[in-house]
Amino acid sequence: MTIWRTPNWLAGSVRNKLLAMALLPLLVAFPMLVIALALWGNVAYDRLLITKVRSDLAVAHGYFEQVLSEVGSGTQGVANSQALYAALRPAKPQAPGFVNDQMALAREQLGLDFLVLYDPQGRPLARAAPPGLSSRDAAEPIPTMPVAIRGSLQAPGPAARARLLQLTPEALDALAPHLMPRLRIALVATRNAAPDTREAENRAMVVLSTHPVRDAAGKTIALLSGGLLLNQNLDFIDHINRIVYPEGALPFGSQGTATLFMDDVRITTNVRLFQDQRAIGTRVSQAVRDAVLGRGNTWLDRAFVVNDWYVSAYQPLQDATGARIGMLYVGFTEAPFRLVRYAMLAAMGLIFLGVMALSAWFSLRWARSIFQPVQRMNRTMQLVEEGQSQARVGELSARDELGALAVHLDELLDVIDDKTAALQRWGEELDHKVAERTLELQSSNASLQMAQQQLVKSEKLAAIGQLTASIAHEINNPIAVMQGNLDLMRETLGAHAQPVRGELQLLDEQIERMRLIVTQLLQYARPTEYAGYVEQLDLNRTVNDCLVLVGHLLTQTHIKVQRDLRGTRRVACNRQELQQVIINLLINAIQAMPQGGVLKLVTQDWVPEGSHGVHAGGAFLRVEDSGHGLSAEAQERLFRPFFTTKNDGNGLGLWISQGLVERYGGTISAANRVDGLGAVFTVRLSTEPLAPSAPPTNDGRPAGL
Repeated sequence: MTIWRTPNWLAGSVRNKLLAMALLPLLVAFPMLVIALALWGNVAYDRLLITKVRSDLAVAHGYFEQVLSEVGSGTQGVANSQALYAALRPAKPQAPGFVNDQMALAREQLGLDFLVLYDPQGRPLARAAPPGLSSRDAAEPIPTMPVAIRGSLQAPGPAARARLLQLTPEALDALAPHLMPRLRIALVATRNAAPDTREAENRAMVVLSTHPVRDAAGKTIALLSGGLLLNQNLDFIDHINRIVYPEGALPFGSQGTATLFMDDVRITTNVRLFQDQRAIGTRVSQAVRDAVLGRGNTWLDRAFVVNDWYVSAYQPLQDATGARIGMLYVGFTEAPFRLVRYAMLAAMGLIFLGVMALSAWFSLRWARSIFQPVQRMNRTMQLVEEGQSQARVGELSARDELGALAVHLDELLDVIDDKTAALQRWGEELDHKVAERTLELQSSNASLQMAQQQLVKSEKLAAIGQLTASIAHEINNPIAVMQGNLDLMRETLGAHAQPVRGELQLLDEQIERMRLIVTQLLQYARPTEYAGYVEQLDLNRTVNDCLVLVGHLLTQTHIKVQRDLRGTRRVACNRQELQQVIINLLINAIQAMPQGGVLKLVTQDWVPEGSHGVHAGGAFLRVEDSGHGLSAEAQERLFRPFFTTKNDGNGLGLWISQGLVERYGGTISAANRVDGLGAVFTVRLSTEPLAPSAPPTNDGRPAGL
């Protein structure tokens, strides 16, 4: 479970705490309130716009239904008129021009685009003349009733209502050829519209009403069809727009529009494509088409209409069979309302910002009256701690508990000042007496310390001499016996000794190494009696040879050996002595990891800084273990004789190794790894020998031993 902790900048300052207490409600609560009001206002504003466009759609749909009713009732009235019946009576037939004139008058009075009379079998009888032409000028053969109209015959009654129909170009030409110029609508490429390969819309959407003309006995003697063509019917759509959006109905300069669609194509609209060109032939987006025409839903939402965003409402239009053949649209531009919304939000933000600024100003003034006395007292204490004992808070304007506390603090500092002066006087007197006594003790202790150091050094050298002499005496005898037996075995076996020649050679080398170790110990006791030889050694090969010699120790542990042998320079050293040093370091590393670990051996070349000589520098060996590392005390005393951290050690290994390496101009150092997981020993050797080399004897032993 995570526990919240006060940040350091707040926990360490009363001033910051008071400022946080004063400003936190302003900087957190007020912005959250502004954001909540902005979000709520945004949603409410959108709902108001949707409610507005829904009511606009209801008005437009009501007018559209009224037009259907007027076309239906008007056509029915003409079909039931006495004048038309009288003109069609067989007993007193009228001239054909009289019937045409009567129908033209009725079409003009009803505001229809066409009015055609057929006999009961669908054969043409008469047709109202188009506007601007007399019945005689329009006299031409009339085709028979189109098949699409036969299914639209309405039954008589008071609720007569026209129906919406989609007609082919042939059907419209048979019904009203003068309307053909308004039929074809070129399709305009529209963003987000559904893919379509057509180039033009050639079908007609008409409001059609067909009623029977009956005689006195109720027998049908004719059929009367009348209606409106909605394709490019600008007067019709402009009238809807004036009803839904009269002058001044929309605030902020928003523009209201209305449109009739056949499928997804605008066949009449007052939406502008350009300044004076209407967007007839453009298409609705695929999202609106799928929702309205595909699923039969009413769309109430924002929509991109031609070239701007509108708050839009789309309603499907159905034909006489219930099929969705188009849409009725009303909407108004959203940009003015959006700008007003942003202006309201900005005004609200400015008001809240002003309130926040004023509140913050008062809060900071009141908070300052609290934290200023505290700051002055804290500053006074800091100056006193820095040694300015005369620092005081002084007089404060505050008359509350903080002011009284400041007065008490000044009085307390005065008392402390007096006591401190007295203590300083007593301290100076005591220091003077102690200094006199110390001088006396120092003069007597100096000679004692020098004698003690000399004695310790002498005792160490004596112990080393005694130890090395004893070791040389005890080891030389078994070494001589072992060497003699090896020579006897080699001489006795003769040619049979060839299979184990390598092993015998290895024993010779190790016996020689033991002799060399004894000689080195004697050298530390009697340095002038030492004699050895120096050769150029491959450091990588020497390391690998030493790993073979300690292989029996590695097999008993879980230590993984990693070798990174990149040194290329040869080093000047005695082979046996260098092996002794490396084996000593390997054994120490193995003993530092009793539970297993990683032993890493690294060799690299080194060149002194600023040196460009071919023989300058040398190579170094780094032995890393993953043990517990070296303590500070161990690092300080590591290369001193008889210092050991092991219960069974004598403390001479590293001391001897350091002497051997330094004899050939090298160095050996120890430190902990950078990650703290183990120790690192580094042996640095040079390519230039510091002592003359002596040729080895025939048996591999150095001359003089």
